Amino acid sequence: MVEESKNGAKHAPKEGIWARLKRPPKCSFLFLLVVGMALGIVMWGGLNMGMEWTNRSEFCTSCHEMTIPYEELKQTVHYKNRSGTTVNCADCHVASSKTPVDYMYKSLQKLIAARDIIGHITGIVDTPEKFEAHRLTMAKRVWERMESRDSKECRNCHNFATMDPTKQKSRSQIKHEEAQEDKITCIVCHKGIAHKPVHQQLEPKEEEAPAAI
Repeated sequence: MVEESKNGAKHAPKEGIWARLKRPPKCSFLFLLVVGMALGIVMWGGLNMGMEWTNRSEFCTSCHEMTIPYEELKQTVHYKNRSGTTVNCADCHVASSKTPVDYMYKSLQKLIAARDIIGHITGIVDTPEKFEAHRLTMAKRVWERMESRDSKECRNCHNFATMDPTKQKSRSQIKHEEAQEDKITCIVCHKGIAHKPVHQQLEPKEEEAPAAI
């Protein structure tokens, strides 16, 4: 339909908003696909970069109370040893993301870590004395989580198949053989190897196996 103005000029009527919205976009499918892929890469890259950045021990210890367990770690063989290998906070406290399931779990652990931030802000563990008072409770959470995952964090570095029993003490050889036969997971025996051994405060019924040395 053509409308005529007062001076006699003819022009098409103005198109309404609804009509413009119903009109198919001029962008091609290929263009939209490329834009979508680019946005996906940027979002995924940003998320992964954020994950890795927050995995750094420097980030973890930016809350001063986390320097307490970190200084304890630095005194153990897991931090300094003859082979020069070391672990950071995330190696034990955040699962590696080798599979999509691991990545989802890793993301969940990041959300759960918000509890530590809340504890820092509200002053629940902001002094060595308060940290010590909550230490066993926090340790239990970690032990339970690791046991539920068959000590996956330990197995990322340690593997029964590649252990050399001849280089182990006789007690360790026996314990490792029993662990494989009875399907006992690492953390059941290896509590207190990276931080203060508060597992000694557990009740006998809670501590089913003695910690290995």
